Amino acid sequence: MMEVLGITAVAAITVICYLAAEIVKATSLDNKWIPVICGISGGILGIVALFWMPDFPVQDVLSATAVGIVSGLAATGANQIFKQFRS
Repeated sequence: MMEVLGITAVAAITVICYLAAEIVKATSLDNKWIPVICGISGGILGIVALFWMPDFPVQDVLSATAVGIVSGLAATGANQIFKQFRS
């Protein structure tokens, strides 16, 4: 059960970063910055999750940062999938 909760944290990072991307789209900031913002936000959230959730799937800062960055960038990919289906 613990591993399932850890993987859920990774999905939560993606969802939070997706929301951050939607907020950026509502501002005057150029959309080219969305992947960078999602990656940085994901990295920070990965580190926070490492120290806040005992069942986070990795146990060191570097791996937590990498997991967070990949999760954050997955949010931009999810956005593109939805965009393609709407077109």
